[in-house]
Amino acid sequence: MRVLGIDPGSETLGWGVVEGGGSKYLPVGHGVVKSNTKHAFSKRLKNIYDGVGEIISQYQPDVVSIEEAFFSVNVSSAMKLGQVRGIVLLLAEQHGISLAEYSPRLIKQTVVGHGNADKIQVQEMVKLLLGLKEIPHPHDAADALAAAICHFHHTGTLSSVKGR
Repeated sequence: MRVLGIDPGSETLGWGVVEGGGSKYLPVGHGVVKSNTKHAFSKRLKNIYDGVGEIISQYQPDVVSIEEAFFSVNVSSAMKLGQVRGIVLLLAEQHGISLAEYSPRLIKQTVVGHGNADKIQVQEMVKLLLGLKEIPHPHDAADALAAAICHFHHTGTLSSVKGR
């Protein structure tokens, strides 16, 4: 199974592709889709659509594992994050790719061992779990790889709970 993990962001969207099965997996690729904050938000959304579309075409994932939206004090930021997530959800549907959504807390708990882990702890554990020579940069890419790893650990329980 090949999983595309996504850490949604309107300025920097992290992505990471991991391949394997069960709790055994290998890194395939990771990076970010950067958007110019000086551009209109609609243009940034198109950039994200095009960038994630290219990643899907290149890596042909079986599943997209995306971080769920979390509650934010800043309503504007939460709305923008929701729109970015909508773009990724749409792309998964258009390409016939299964979709899994995990809370940021569950991703951290799965990868690090506790849900309050900081960015450095996530990066270090992703490096260790994937056997990378160095921690993935930027942290958005590490978070995306963590979302993909999370899917491998929860895929059996999710399918039985959600009837997938």
